Amino acid sequence: MLKIFKKELANYFSGYMAYIVASAFVLICTLFLWFFDNEFNIFNIGTATLSSFFFIAPWILLFLIPALTMRTIAEEESSGTLQWLFTQPIKICGIVWGKYLPVVVVLLFALIPTLLFVYTLQQFIVDADQLDFGAIFSGYLGLFLLGSSFAAIGLFTSSLTKNQVAAYVSAIFLCFVLFYAFESLASYNLLGGADYYVQKIGMYQHYQQMLKGIIDTRDLIYFIVIIALFLVLTNYNLERKK
Repeated sequence: MLKIFKKELANYFSGYMAYIVASAFVLICTLFLWFFDNEFNIFNIGTATLSSFFFIAPWILLFLIPALTMRTIAEEESSGTLQWLFTQPIKICGIVWGKYLPVVVVLLFALIPTLLFVYTLQQFIVDADQLDFGAIFSGYLGLFLLGSSFAAIGLFTSSLTKNQVAAYVSAIFLCFVLFYAFESLASYNLLGGADYYVQKIGMYQHYQQMLKGIIDTRDLIYFIVIIALFLVLTNYNLERKK
């Protein structure tokens, strides 16, 4: 697993993909939060909060994370190197984790520069005010878990097809469904009391809870289960291809 992890990580950074994704993420967030005249602009909001960042960031990651994961397995299969990997003395789960963890590292690499938003916001507020660092920490934790879930979903779709574009589009669709579609469906109040449970199936409600500064073990377990589920499904797909 370690060799695959190092190889994949080197590919992301030597091929500049990690820098492109991180730069795109930070740039888009910066433009929306500080420069564009819109409802997300911190100056327009008038309060010392990063709520706009935590609202915008998932939608950006929903498109960027699948761009990282689309080639992870699909490229290996289309080039024929996947079968070569199967012949190596490494378990299938080692291949899955070796492919997954580098994406998580790139996610962290993209999130770290946004801590400058916290510092910048701190400089603008008056001495009597203070940032809610507890809510900021739980918000970043929620964003990291959400991005890690997107990575697991993207890895799964990459294991379904040889076509990287198909893997990318499928990942975006699945991420959208799990992140927002269930929340949107529940908002129509079509299912009566079942709407509550439909809402809980999606990631949005669990992510929103963490943005309130509430780190509930149920929300943590939810994201861990989502990640584990899609990694297990990826493992199953690779076992079938072996």
